[in-house]
Amino acid sequence: MSDAAIGIFDSGIGGLTVMRALVARLPDEEFIYLGDTARLPYGTKSGDTVTRYAVQAAAALTKRKVKMLVVACNTVSAVALPALQEMFAPVPVVGVIVPGAEAAVTAAPKGPIAIIATEGTVKGGAYVRAIEDHGRSIPVIQQACSLFVSIAEEGLLDGGIAEAIARRYLDPLLAAVPKPKALVLGCTHFPALKTTIAKVAGPDIKLVDSAETTAKAVEKILREKNIKRAGGKKPSHTFLATDAPDRFARVGEIFLGQPIDPGSVELVDLQS
Repeated sequence: MSDAAIGIFDSGIGGLTVMRALVARLPDEEFIYLGDTARLPYGTKSGDTVTRYAVQAAAALTKRKVKMLVVACNTVSAVALPALQEMFAPVPVVGVIVPGAEAAVTAAPKGPIAIIATEGTVKGGAYVRAIEDHGRSIPVIQQACSLFVSIAEEGLLDGGIAEAIARRYLDPLLAAVPKPKALVLGCTHFPALKTTIAKVAGPDIKLVDSAETTAKAVEKILREKNIKRAGGKKPSHTFLATDAPDRFARVGEIFLGQPIDPGSVELVDLQS
C-alpha cells in the first residue's frame, strides 16, 4: 500500500491548493486529483446531494486503489465526512476543516479567531463547531468572502483589485475589539490569495492555511499507518475532471502553482 497513490477530490479546482501543499510536504507521494467540475459549486446544494456526489467521487478514486482519501472541499468536509469515513473504511479519509480548526486553536488558544470562507461554509458554522469541540470557550467571528473565489479563478491574486476586495472583507474583522489573533483561510481557493490577505491583515494576525494544515495531518497519518512512500522513485500525478478538461488545466495552474498539460486531464463520468 505504501506505493499506492493518495486520492484528492473537490467540487472543482480550488482543492488544487491542497494538492500543492501536499506535493510540497510529501514530494515522494503520488496523487490522483478529481475535480467534479460538471456539478460545481457544492455549496448551493442540499446536504443529501453533496453527500451523494462525494460518495461518487470517493468511489471513483478508491477504484483506482488509493491508500488515502483527502477531501479538499470545505462543503464536503462539513457535511459528508463521517459518512465517507464509515463507507470507505479502512481507507483513511481526511477533511480540511478539523486540521484548520486545530491549527487555529494552537495559534490563538484564547482567541479571538476569525474565519473567512464562502457564504455556505460560514452559514453552516462547521469551523465554529470544530473549534468548540476543543472544549474551550474561544471567541470566533466569521466573514463570507465570496468574491475571493471569482478573482482567484481569474488570476487576480495581487494588485489593486485583489487588495481592494480584501480590504472590503477584512476591515470589519480587523476593527473588531478585541482584534483577532488568528485568521483561518476557510476555503481552498483562498490560499492562492494568501500574500494579499496577509498584507491587508498585517503582521500581528497569524494566518492559518487549511491546505497546509491538511497536508500536515495527512503526513501524520501516513507515518502512523506506516504507508508513507519511500523516496527514490519519481512520482507521477493524475488529474481527473468531470467537465471542461481544458479549462481545468488552464485555471488549475493558478492553484497548483505549476502548468498542467490539458492532454493529461482525463474526463470521467461519476454517474456511470
